[in-house]
Amino acid sequence: MSAAPRIPPGTRPRDVGVFGWAFGHVAGRVANTNPPNLFMTLARHPKLFRGWLRFAGRLMPRGTLPRRDTELVILRVAHLRSCSYEFEHHKRLGARAGLDAADVERIMQGPGADGWSPVERALLEAVDELHAERDLADPTWDTLREHLDERGLIEFVMLVGHYQMLATALRTLRVQPDRARA
Repeated sequence: MSAAPRIPPGTRPRDVGVFGWAFGHVAGRVANTNPPNLFMTLARHPKLFRGWLRFAGRLMPRGTLPRRDTELVILRVAHLRSCSYEFEHHKRLGARAGLDAADVERIMQGPGADGWSPVERALLEAVDELHAERDLADPTWDTLREHLDERGLIEFVMLVGHYQMLATALRTLRVQPDRARA
């Protein structure tokens, strides 16, 4: 597998449109990185980028699940998909949501690791099952239902599916890690 980006990030407004260029630069300042390579790559398709941003933003950061739970789910998906870009980016976001280094280590160990709350274990078990089976067995669903309402259940399934899709895009397009600002 080649390490070079298959589609390089745009570097000028004409590459990604004025909106994509501005959004990427603001996002880089917030993250204390270069304009995120993910944004500057996807923005090469401006209409799709805007639609994706709106959808993705409804899941994270404006979803209904607690932010810590959302980051837990995203990090587990990124780990299972071996998507280092997604994993590193969400380690930083997860820290802001209350996930510490020990939590991140346990995320890599999985739902069987000691220290998870019942809801965290249920979320991680469901992520693993969705990853392996592309579906949830009734007992797994019933356990999730003990912790999430209908909207939360829909959002959870969409969150996992979205980050699976995003990991596929990141890996296939060979999006490179972002650089920290000096």
